[in-house]
Amino acid sequence: MFQSADNLTQALSISEACALAGIGRTKLYQAISEGQLIARKLGKRTLILRRDLDQFLSSLPSAT
Repeated sequence: MFQSADNLTQALSISEACALAGIGRTKLYQAISEGQLIARKLGKRTLILRRDLDQFLSSLPSAT
């Protein structure tokens, strides 16, 4: 599981999720549009739950 300075933060902005995962916005939005990553909306904000980001990253294939 990912750790940050604020362990209580369960919902991440797109920018925070990108920084935590080490991937760009384009790849993150691509994963959302392909149904690989669940995004949630709160008004105009798009949020990624930490557990959903962890599950998405865990589901990626291993490098060989």
